[in-house]
Amino acid sequence: MSSPRKPAFWFPAKTYGWGWGPPNCWQGWAVIAGFLLLDAAGAALLIPVQATEGFIAYTTVLTLILIIICWRKGEPLRWRWGK
Repeated sequence: MSSPRKPAFWFPAKTYGWGWGPPNCWQGWAVIAGFLLLDAAGAALLIPVQATEGFIAYTTVLTLILIIICWRKGEPLRWRWGK
């Protein structure tokens, strides 16, 4: 008889507080790297042309996408007081 498989989370919950900690697999690190690369590219392209508002909007959209990915691929959120 096989045991039920535990879901593999890309982003584990923090030990204390609310939220996620650093990724624990390559997929999570790839998401973080992609976020940082896209944000840096947006900064390089938008800020030199005085498009600060555009960069803020771009970064806000990227951050919302990152939060959605963390929400779907991370451990369920709740306040944690340690082990």
